[in-house]
Amino acid sequence: MSFSPKASAKRKISFVLPVYNEEGNIKALFEELLKVSASLLPKYDSEFIFVNDGSRDNSIHLLKGLSEKDGRVFVVDFSRNFGHQAATTAGLNHSSGDAAIIMDTDLQDPPEVALLLVKKWEDGFDVVYAKRRSRKDSVFKRFTAFAFYRILNALSEVPIPTDTGDFRLMDRKVLNALSEIKETNRFLRGLTSYAGFNQTGVLFDRNERKSGETKYPLKKMVKFSIDAITSFSVVPLRLVSWLGAVVAGLSILGIFYALFMKFFFPEITVSGWTLLIISVFFIGGVQILSIGIIGSYVGRIFSEVKKRPLYIISKIYRKNLS
Repeated sequence: MSFSPKASAKRKISFVLPVYNEEGNIKALFEELLKVSASLLPKYDSEFIFVNDGSRDNSIHLLKGLSEKDGRVFVVDFSRNFGHQAATTAGLNHSSGDAAIIMDTDLQDPPEVALLLVKKWEDGFDVVYAKRRSRKDSVFKRFTAFAFYRILNALSEVPIPTDTGDFRLMDRKVLNALSEIKETNRFLRGLTSYAGFNQTGVLFDRNERKSGETKYPLKKMVKFSIDAITSFSVVPLRLVSWLGAVVAGLSILGIFYALFMKFFFPEITVSGWTLLIISVFFIGGVQILSIGIIGSYVGRIFSEVKKRPLYIISKIYRKNLS
């Protein structure tokens, strides 16, 4: 879905805000967003697109309350939890602004940084991403995030800015380009890089989560990492071939070793049982690993060819709109 906003004296900024169990943060976040919106006046209008991603707490009731009080609030309510990337995509698809700013709703992305993003947009950039100068997370979280981006860029065919999340501003023409990409397994920050256009970053310090628990435990982090790598790199598949070549080479060396021992040291060839066991385990392990890597890509193909919708909307809430 793409929009072409009507020409007017005042342009609009859309804030895209995916929500999953954030009842403790919504009120404080909206108060901060109102301050940012006031700072953008009189130059820009604002709209706030909250996407409720199947929250199990009181989030949807709080969002409905905001939509009833403020006509700029647009709430998209999913039928169930479809994931952060799907929720963000839905928000972008329903935005009508000249630019959209994606922002997490746990207040780790400081809303005031949006003003810096808009300033760079005014300077002529089509995509302005917020690059983390520091982050108040556990040592494990910081290390894995650091390693993830370096490994991803080493493998990816598309350069992806390091130490960035989905917190960014995108011009309308970028949003229209992204709306043409129909992938089911989405990695938006990678798709934004793939789309191209004129991009830059601004540095910011990431806050602690104000309330609630992280929505990215280790299991989701691993899945997210696999989706990112398999979306933008076929290097793992090439590694399977390279690994097969290495194992074949080692096998040939093993054959020469076995023949050498048989002809020159026949009295001790019975001791080759150890080499046999090591070889069987090694080759078996390589085969299982290779099948697993290939399976990840086959699984992605399976998901894509089904062409199921990325998300299903239960209801949309807006003032004077049922």
